Amino acid sequence: MVLLLLLAVLTACSAIPQDLSNKVFTFPQESNTAHVRLTTSRQNLRAVTVCLRSFTDLKRDYSLFSLATPSVFNDFLIFKKAARDEFHLYARDKLASVFGQDYKLNTWHSVCSTWDATSGLIQLWLDGKPSSRKFVSSGSNINGPIIMVLGQEQDSHGGGFVIEQSFVGMLSNVHMWDYTLLPCEIKSYAEQLNFTPGNVLNWEALDFQIKGRVLIEDDPNIC
Repeated sequence: MVLLLLLAVLTACSAIPQDLSNKVFTFPQESNTAHVRLTTSRQNLRAVTVCLRSFTDLKRDYSLFSLATPSVFNDFLIFKKAARDEFHLYARDKLASVFGQDYKLNTWHSVCSTWDATSGLIQLWLDGKPSSRKFVSSGSNINGPIIMVLGQEQDSHGGGFVIEQSFVGMLSNVHMWDYTLLPCEIKSYAEQLNFTPGNVLNWEALDFQIKGRVLIEDDPNIC
């Protein structure tokens, strides 16, 4: 009985959202296990905006943000290709390739992606600059149970990680909304001005679990 109570207390503590202002997640090595699982109560999304900041020296493919449901493993995915100017964006398991993005190594970048189930359009914003809007999938919402992961790409619901697609570097300021942000709001995020925090994921009240070797460190940009 005492053990059960202790487990219940630990579970409750782990579910308390944390304020990660001025913090970063550091992924220090390649792995097929280490990741951060993000939790939300929202389980039906007709639109999505995800924004985050990243820093890496990787020259190969890797995942920046992965959302999976039991029937659709790439329900929403931001995936950086090895080519410096190429991203792959997925919604409802449909792919759009985006080119012409000047993603430099060893540089902090603001990365945002939007998708809307009504129009079916997906778009990438790198450092506040938009890509072309492309059609991927319309007429069908993202329906849970939702699992969201940083540091790995899900090839199954909550797993199927491949070391060659793991992220190595730093991620910070992760926010997610259940609507498409207006261009001015995305630019405010990129320029670190005032913006409305995510109503699905909020970096200042983040519910998450760390699996494996992922560190929470002070943001190196804050002196």
